Amino acid sequence: MREPSMETENGALTAATTTTTAVTSPPPMASSPRQALVERLKDYGQEDIFSLWDELSPDEKDFLVRDIENLDLPRIDRIIRCSLHSQGLPVAAIEPVPESWVSTVDGRTMEDREKWWKMGLKTIYEGKLGVVLLSGGQGTRLGSSDPKGCFNIGLPSGKSLFQIQAERILCVQRLAAQVVSEGPIRPVTIHWYIMTSPFTDEATRKYFSSHKYFGLEPDQISFFQQGTLPCVTKDGKFIMETPFSLAKAPDGNGGVYAALKCSRLLEDMASRGIKYVDCYGVDNVLVRVADPTFLGYFIDKGAASAAKVVRKAYPQEQVGVFVRRGKGGPLTVVEYSELDQSMASAINQRTGRLQYCWSNVCLHMFTLDFLNQVATGLEKDSVYHLAEKKIPSMNGYTMGLKLEQFIFDSFPYAPSTALFEVLREEEFAPVKNVNGSNFDTPESARLLVLRLHTRWVIAAGGFLTHSVPLYATGVEVSPLCSYAGENLEAICRGRTFHAPCEISL
Repeated sequence: MREPSMETENGALTAATTTTTAVTSPPPMASSPRQALVERLKDYGQEDIFSLWDELSPDEKDFLVRDIENLDLPRIDRIIRCSLHSQGLPVAAIEPVPESWVSTVDGRTMEDREKWWKMGLKTIYEGKLGVVLLSGGQGTRLGSSDPKGCFNIGLPSGKSLFQIQAERILCVQRLAAQVVSEGPIRPVTIHWYIMTSPFTDEATRKYFSSHKYFGLEPDQISFFQQGTLPCVTKDGKFIMETPFSLAKAPDGNGGVYAALKCSRLLEDMASRGIKYVDCYGVDNVLVRVADPTFLGYFIDKGAASAAKVVRKAYPQEQVGVFVRRGKGGPLTVVEYSELDQSMASAINQRTGRLQYCWSNVCLHMFTLDFLNQVATGLEKDSVYHLAEKKIPSMNGYTMGLKLEQFIFDSFPYAPSTALFEVLREEEFAPVKNVNGSNFDTPESARLLVLRLHTRWVIAAGGFLTHSVPLYATGVEVSPLCSYAGENLEAICRGRTFHAPCEISL
């Protein structure tokens, strides 16, 4: 029997590890498990784990004992109890986000944008920005078992999501060095913290290594794992995937806070002089990684946290939206299922927009001080979302609960949160579902990229020819050429490009 690495198992214990920990194997098991371990499990009502002990082989008994000993039982019990207890408790009513809290696209002046762009580039030049990528998921819904960031959505370049994002970091580093440097240009480095999971960690590391880190320096990337938690029944009992192993699942993208703390990467950020952290999800091909304008806006507002938002496309769109929880309460995100028909369709009579229109798209900015605060606060409160799912068990798939935290769980802890509207067609092209689905497919994301970049090329004085309708094709601009449509005139003016193609240096 092939056992998983200790790195995977430690993820279940402490939410994150960055190195493999040597563990001394327990002595061979006797006819019954060690009494001290049984008593520990009884304290938490989980002694049924050993119900099939006598039917296990010696190796299986060793594996089960090691699996249990690697659990932080007091922490896990607290999470289970607090999360189950929170179900059904009354929650404060929600209110729309005040309009004054949102920087809208229409409300920004050219002077604002230029000021924030320069402010952001200066901060990046000074080494004060770190970037966190949430990349724990596999491409299962895309028909792939690889990490989702390895996925190629079919652009002319054939680049993966990881490569596109790495090249955007390279581009913004170059822009910061060129715009800010006085005298000789010195290199600028943005440190990239990539959160994996026990299911994607090894494959992600190998992918980056085999592609020579896409031109980045290997030491400017830190990989770390999000945690896992046991899956449980509705009464909080552990579910056994096999007679000798627990069913476990990743603890959600909100596990990033505990993972950064437990892996001591918050300390690493401080040692590097990082003060601001850009955090985003891997499956958005249009993400502006380390966006100088967003960073400058964030610093200018003096907020502890910020989020980019897009307007809901229609009332029943299945997206989470920002709200105020309680009268005068903090900003938070509620799922679409929490809004009844009348609330989802309500119109702000002054603006003509939906009252609950600001969609969360997992594009966030935090101060490092706030990340330290929220990592402690979320762990102390121990309330996780309960997702009822089919769980693989030794009796086949059974309905059970996965315990998850979400990235937006941090916002109620923030003394101030700023919202920054962006346009969908410029910054949000999610890749979630296999081609042929109704939305968020590789094909829909590919077309959004080609259409945006085609507009850039035409604005820069270029021309296109095409043998298929233009709505079905376009050009791709390499991130190494342009971050957001700037500096393309020298490449494009007066030139004709035949779509589809990639425009590169």
